[in-house]
Amino acid sequence: MENQTVAQKLEALVKLQSIDSKLDELKKLRGDLPDEVQDLEDEMEGYRVRQGRFEAEQKELEDAIKKNKEGIKEAEKLVKKYNDQQKNVKNNREFDAITKEIELQELEVQICEKRIKEAKEKIEAKKVEIVAIDALIKDRMQDLDNKKNELKGILGENQEEEKKLLTDREKAAKKIEDKLLKHYDRLRGSLTNGLAVVRVVRGAAEGCNIIIPPQKIAEIREKKKIVIDEHSGRILADVDVESMEEETKPKKAAPVKRTKKVG
Repeated sequence: MENQTVAQKLEALVKLQSIDSKLDELKKLRGDLPDEVQDLEDEMEGYRVRQGRFEAEQKELEDAIKKNKEGIKEAEKLVKKYNDQQKNVKNNREFDAITKEIELQELEVQICEKRIKEAKEKIEAKKVEIVAIDALIKDRMQDLDNKKNELKGILGENQEEEKKLLTDREKAAKKIEDKLLKHYDRLRGSLTNGLAVVRVVRGAAEGCNIIIPPQKIAEIREKKKIVIDEHSGRILADVDVESMEEETKPKKAAPVKRTKKVG
């Protein structure tokens, strides 16, 4: 590569651009499908996370109900115990103290029952949310499967061609010096049509149609140095000689119509 002439460097760039343009065409056939598939997969992941959160919240509520039911049983045991103790009190002071404990435990039962009722209502609401998200997941999963099958079909049709082009691209890229290849790749990434290496056709750079001065066109034809289009940054690799010759050809004069003399 170090001993490459400018003409050889340009030839290598033109070949790489040709391969990349073919790969771009294959990507166009896919359209927005890859992005749509990715968006749907991200969307599905979001739904699953939400579904998992709903199910975890439902489990917490069920555990709270279980805990409050145990609290009720414990409070009822204490009420029974205090009622039995109340029968054997020796004075009003003890009776009042036990009565207060009974009231506290009965209040605890009421609080636990209220918590259970609220938790059950929340569980029903969570169940509705889970059913809704299940239906949404099922619906979007169908869309995702359809998009994936569509993309798989397109990829299958062009798989061998794309594989070959990628292999060719790897070989072609190795023939280009790193600095020039980096410039080429950076340039391709910044251009909407991906044309980093172009010809001059009819006096203008392909891809942007900006007129190239005659002096620069002469430099491009000589291929003694890498010429960059100052407006777009594209590498001007060659000149379409035929289009240049067409422009310089003199236009044929229109034939003169002869009039017949009368008499």
